[in-house]
Amino acid sequence: MVRSSYFATSITQSGIGDEELRARLESVCWLLEAEDEAGNAWCDAEGYDGYTSYASLDDLPERFPEFAALQLHLDAAAQRFADAAHWDLSAGKLELDAIWVNILGEGGSHSGHIHPGGVISGTYYVSVPPGSAQLRLEDPRLAMMMGAPPLKDDVPDPAKRFIYIDPAPSQALLWESWLRHEVMPHAAETPRISISFNYAYRRATVPVAD
Repeated sequence: MVRSSYFATSITQSGIGDEELRARLESVCWLLEAEDEAGNAWCDAEGYDGYTSYASLDDLPERFPEFAALQLHLDAAAQRFADAAHWDLSAGKLELDAIWVNILGEGGSHSGHIHPGGVISGTYYVSVPPGSAQLRLEDPRLAMMMGAPPLKDDVPDPAKRFIYIDPAPSQALLWESWLRHEVMPHAAETPRISISFNYAYRRATVPVAD
């Protein structure tokens, strides 16, 4: 019997920058939490357990040199991801489409979702205290399994329907944007700080001849 595995789902874990960059980014995240009135108002209205700049600021690399430095690392990580996925980018390029801060308080979580506007999504982890929320990734075939039998207790990771990842400081996780994921409830009193991002594929525009 020959058994083959196809249609792999790739998740990469990559160290980003150094401790100095991580510490500088943490300071900026707290500065935003203190001064971003529009972001805090959105969090209050939506019942977000903490702070996010998702709905208020879309130009963090232009505002802060720390985020510009982070983007250089993320650009390289996104390119490595694309190379490993054998993507042909000759007709366009990857561009950072969005980047935002998340400060998650005790009990906070983020329900399952995808990022339909991007091709690569991910998160860089700034502060991960003991008891921090895990990232849960869902098998993209789950909705089509219908009456599939339950799995055994000792199932290997590639056969699991959910994967739980414990993030680490200065680490970035990247995945394709169609992959459904969620942040499990945060059990620590100390906030969990992360920076999420999306990369889009921009096709090159061809000038129209006169």
